[in-house]
Amino acid sequence: MKYLSQITKFLKKLTDVLVPVVTVSLLLGVIFGPDTVIVGDIYTNFSLILNMLGEDALLALVSIIIILAYLKK
Repeated sequence: MKYLSQITKFLKKLTDVLVPVVTVSLLLGVIFGPDTVIVGDIYTNFSLILNMLGEDALLALVSIIIILAYLKK
């Protein structure tokens, strides 16, 4: 049980670091466009995922916003 607790703490810390990085990358991708070096790749991948979902892309975007808001707590 101790190991599971340590793994959970590690994953929470990792998520606390990665969520702002992805958020800033998406924002910079919107501002500077998908041709930006590293940021553009994240933005392009995110838009490809939303395009794969097709008509449900808006629902997916809202779901992602809700998940990020939950993680912000």
